[in-house]
Amino acid sequence: MKGETLVNLITELKEKEALNLVKEMLDAGTDPLKVVEYSRAAVEVVGKRFEEGQYFLPELIMAGEIMKGISELLKPAMRQEAEVPRIGKVVIGTVEGDVHDIGKNIVAFLLEANGFQVYDLGVDVPARQFVDKISEVKPQVVGMSCLLTVAFEAMKRTVEAIKEAGLRDAVKIMVGGSPVNEQIAAYVGADAYGGDAQEAVELARKWCGGGK
Repeated sequence: MKGETLVNLITELKEKEALNLVKEMLDAGTDPLKVVEYSRAAVEVVGKRFEEGQYFLPELIMAGEIMKGISELLKPAMRQEAEVPRIGKVVIGTVEGDVHDIGKNIVAFLLEANGFQVYDLGVDVPARQFVDKISEVKPQVVGMSCLLTVAFEAMKRTVEAIKEAGLRDAVKIMVGGSPVNEQIAAYVGADAYGGDAQEAVELARKWCGGGK
């Protein structure tokens, strides 16, 4: 099955083969969201291998590059129209102490494809940077990502900083990443846990009044 093959190619860091397979799948009419789902599954495997000490930073960077390439291939396929009406604004970033951007990039790109103005702060983002960006662009939604369990405290600190700045009531906060779940979302003070990229989009749509 092509989906399983794609997962394996990404997790084994075979960039050229993975990108060629994505092109082939899209040309054959595969739903781009399916490709996103396979990519997300591969990201989880890569994250697990990192936590288990099988993969290190170079492998994570390589996986990130593959995901960027896949995102570029998916963007035209997911844009129904040249100009997508903007539903709302989202500030997104990987919290301080964590440099993993693969999952975050998938969410950011899918949000953009669905009509959101996305402000991606990158990785290892201090709480103050989140606060400053929220003050500047006044988003409806804030997304925080992490791949490491040690970054949970940074998530908590960031939510507290947003609260201290008097901005908490103005935004909805979602958190995500392989080790995150509903309990962690409650612990850090977020409004919701986004289980995958599509779920994150649905949450954002609901919060911005563009969902069902």
